[in-house]
Amino acid sequence: MTAQKESVVTQERLSQGIDYKQWMEQIDRNQEKFVDNYEGTQPNPDDVAAIKALMSKQDGPAICMAIGEPWCPDVFRGMPVIAKLCEATGLDLKIFFRDQNVDIMNEFLYKGEFQSIPTLVFYTKDHKHLGTWHERAQKARDEMPQLSEITAKMRNQELSEEERQKYMEQYAAFQKGPVWGGWRDAEVKEIRALLEAACK
Repeated sequence: MTAQKESVVTQERLSQGIDYKQWMEQIDRNQEKFVDNYEGTQPNPDDVAAIKALMSKQDGPAICMAIGEPWCPDVFRGMPVIAKLCEATGLDLKIFFRDQNVDIMNEFLYKGEFQSIPTLVFYTKDHKHLGTWHERAQKARDEMPQLSEITAKMRNQELSEEERQKYMEQYAAFQKGPVWGGWRDAEVKEIRALLEAACK
């Protein structure tokens, strides 16, 4: 039997993560989108109560490590969700920029291959790894063609400036609409399910 490889995320390294306020102060783009998604996220009280109940257990969740970059739509949708959820539950959020912490990212690759962001990694207060959540909820994966249809049109090199503007406005409207909001809600549900499975 081979020994388990030691994590690069020691307790000391984890303590170096920044909080959401510091993240917002340090990012160089999409601040407005982060604000919109933060303000648009209202975690369901049942989910908050369920996660708080798990946190009260001896080996319950205590810390969420988040990995991201501000240019990514999944991050400017998903990072505000985990920030709001951590505020509501008391989970300690520690954020790392992916490109400055590639060794951490490479330990938590999606399907062992992809540097998908955001990646959320949950720990107990004693630094036991409970589980990892990647990129977007399954609901978002299932409904992504709705968004891809708009972005494909935007990438057409033969568009007039007027047509491109029209599709950009559609894209912006989608990001403020009910489908996008449903993806944020689904993220919370999946995190709750992941933590409940880990704490059985």
